[in-house]
Amino acid sequence: MSEKFTTTSMTISAILGLIKANDIAIPEIQRPFVWKNKQVRDLIDSLYKGFPVGYIILWKNPNVKLKNGTISSGKKVLIDGQQRITALMTAIAGKDIYNEDYKLCRVKIAFNPIAALSDEEEVELFAVQTPVHLKSKHWIPDIAEIFDDEFSRYNFIKQYCENNPNIITHKQLDNIITKLNAIRTQSIGIIELSESLEIDIVTDIFVRINSKGTTLNQGDFVMSKIAADEVHGGNTLRKIIDYFSHIIRVPSYYDYVLSYDKDFCKKPEEYIKKLEWLKNGVETVYDPQCDDIIRVIFMHQFQRAKLAELVKMLSGRDFDTREFREDIIENTYNKLYKGIEKFISEHNFKQFTIAIKSAGFISNKLINSNMAIDFAYALYLILHESKEVSSSEIKRLVRRWYVLSVLTGRYSSSPESSFSKDLRQISEIGVVKTLKNIEAAILSENFWDVQLPQDLTNTSTNNPTYLVYLAAQVYFNDVSLLSQNICIKELIELGGDVHHIFPKQYLKDHNFEKNRYNQEANYAYLDRPVNVSIGKQSPSDYFQKAWRQCETKVIECGSITDINALKLNLAMNCIPEDIFNMDYSRYTEFLEKRRILMSKKIKKYYYDL
Repeated sequence: MSEKFTTTSMTISAILGLIKANDIAIPEIQRPFVWKNKQVRDLIDSLYKGFPVGYIILWKNPNVKLKNGTISSGKKVLIDGQQRITALMTAIAGKDIYNEDYKLCRVKIAFNPIAALSDEEEVELFAVQTPVHLKSKHWIPDIAEIFDDEFSRYNFIKQYCENNPNIITHKQLDNIITKLNAIRTQSIGIIELSESLEIDIVTDIFVRINSKGTTLNQGDFVMSKIAADEVHGGNTLRKIIDYFSHIIRVPSYYDYVLSYDKDFCKKPEEYIKKLEWLKNGVETVYDPQCDDIIRVIFMHQFQRAKLAELVKMLSGRDFDTREFREDIIENTYNKLYKGIEKFISEHNFKQFTIAIKSAGFISNKLINSNMAIDFAYALYLILHESKEVSSSEIKRLVRRWYVLSVLTGRYSSSPESSFSKDLRQISEIGVVKTLKNIEAAILSENFWDVQLPQDLTNTSTNNPTYLVYLAAQVYFNDVSLLSQNICIKELIELGGDVHHIFPKQYLKDHNFEKNRYNQEANYAYLDRPVNVSIGKQSPSDYFQKAWRQCETKVIECGSITDINALKLNLAMNCIPEDIFNMDYSRYTEFLEKRRILMSKKIKKYYYDL
């Protein structure tokens, strides 16, 4: 392993010096600085007491061949330890940093020299600065003052002892200041990954590192790589991606960016203007995170899916010659910028959202596969650019592909491999033929008649097949069970609840276990008054009441008073015709019959898309 990495140590002063000289690039991984202020205080306290603070991991980017044939030496990139180093920069070096909201700020740490005289282990030496510390004579409000090159130790000690007579001597304070200053010479372990190390291995190392208990992925590493590249505008690209993902969830954040990131807002390309449409709020079923955006852009612009390959391209890797070239980096960034323009386009994003909603997925509660919807948006952008089909046909193909991928779990396992396979086929024969081939291979009668009913034997309301069933109900504008005019769509949009057709308490009273009464085939959206009128009655009881009220016109259960309307309502909700005679003894039979009816509805829905 010795050729893959080296271990050494560096003083904090030396590390901060390399960062100042721009020899170490500190990438911003989705959020510039996410530590809480207390964590900064704890780090300084640990260093003062001589406790170990862990290793930082650096990777030297591969040397890149420039256009003129010369070689540009790769810069060291901080793979792990960003938060610790940034904390030292703000607390010790006194530098302003961007917090998680991109607001420029400082984390100021106060120090109490008098407390340092105590032998008590739990005494508070350091604290995050508050107005109390600014007023106190005991506290040094900002330790960065002590580390400043202009700091006058003599004048400081004289003044501090005058402010605290008979409490601390000049010599005691001098010793304490010396110990505090020694933080700069404290060593931190360095693991430096070799520039010859394969980039996919470096990516894997990055993803596996979990020093803060935060799960990282390849998308995070791509963002890290992009953010560290100021030469090619990677830092700006990272902000566009991050701001989009933030503003789409919190529209008011647009004004925040406008106020606090003046440099970004002054970009001649006016990227801030291209995000303006988000500020008024967007009703969307798709709230992409940073890695979703990266993935979609990569699939759309490069017809590739493995993010490890994007890291290589961002490093200038030629897949044929295995050398690293500047022109590959430039071309990669040009495509990424083109891709982000397409992704954040108001027209593209809204039209794609319309396509998904028109398939019945009207709420993000019905979306449980980011991978499937990522590919669907990439597919939309590919079709929009290729002109393979008309604009109206694009929506039909996109929604059908999305439903197919959700129903079959196409991207639930090894998604990048599945993405790559589909993208290759699309590149060779187009979207239309690729979709037809997939349908012919997967959507057999056995799939519809056997596999789909089996997929509905789960207990979770987040099961993809059950969510597609709900989307089908929305698509067909179905009315909720035993209701006259309250549609499923309304209940989903208004946050209505899913209830049990065979009431839960009724089944529990007849000794059914949780995994039996909580079955997808026993779920239905019910209007609250209907659910109250059902209570814990047997289906044979309350459905007979619903039938009887169609004759008497006296409301007993639900609001339907017409026999034909009742029959249609039962069919809409996939209720077996003999429900009027079903009690707990026929519950298993009911589940089997309803699963078949639900599967038939899903099949009709799919081919109607």
